[in-house]
Amino acid sequence: MDYQSGYAHYLTEEKRASANTLSSYLRDVTQYLHWLEGEGVSPEQAAQKDVESYTRFLSAKGKSAATVTRSLASLKSFYSYLIAEGRVSVNPARGLAPAKVERKLPHILTSKEVELFLEQPDASDAKGCRDRAMLELLYATGIRVTELISLKVSDLNLPLEYIHCGSEAKSRIIPIGAQAKASLHKYMERVREHMISVPEEEALFVNCNGRPMTRQGFWKIIKSYARRAGIEEDITPHILRHSFAAHLIENGADLRSVQEMLGHSDISTTQIYTKLTNQKLKNVYAKTHPRA
Repeated sequence: MDYQSGYAHYLTEEKRASANTLSSYLRDVTQYLHWLEGEGVSPEQAAQKDVESYTRFLSAKGKSAATVTRSLASLKSFYSYLIAEGRVSVNPARGLAPAKVERKLPHILTSKEVELFLEQPDASDAKGCRDRAMLELLYATGIRVTELISLKVSDLNLPLEYIHCGSEAKSRIIPIGAQAKASLHKYMERVREHMISVPEEEALFVNCNGRPMTRQGFWKIIKSYARRAGIEEDITPHILRHSFAAHLIENGADLRSVQEMLGHSDISTTQIYTKLTNQKLKNVYAKTHPRA
């Protein structure tokens, strides 16, 4: 029986899941179905002890607590789908507690490192102008890389200085700031029309072939400028998102506003940046106070 296609439709149409959630949940469920097949058990026959055995199997393979926790969430969602379809009456994953995940504080760049990094693209040529606009926008808004490359021209409002981000189910408006606005204005006025391959292209950012920018292409751009800036840390697009949030809170932004801009459904996810700035204050105190 093809469980995956029906479950994918359920996630997309019923739950309005993001592309990343859809991909990870389907991957987790596919792995679970393969394991069940090896055990000679169908999803409809599986009991709580089977799901427990599967989580132990993942741990024995060296999967992290975070991976096991996410897999369990995927299975709970999958069985909710089967219940909705009338295939099962009980969710065998529901009563299971996720593994305790040690939440590490995210790595961020200092303000000086961000400035150095953003200065690397040579905005005098087309590619550098586009790259500067992308990097400035990423740091100015804290959006995810998937959201960045999914932006359409219609999502950008330069006169009012904001972008519209996300799906219809989870959309948000985020201000872009003066420097990002200037970089985007230059890109839109001088560069984009010469880079797109067809006039009707809707993507805000395109690659050198004139097609929409990909995740892989943007990751290469990030890595290239990090090396050029001499930043030794392993820079990812998400580090700029973390830095955006931490710098806002460090400079007095309220937690609710940062939560809204990041698109976090739970404020506890945003609170980790408060811990990060508190830790920074403790470190500064320990280094500088004469009686610390």
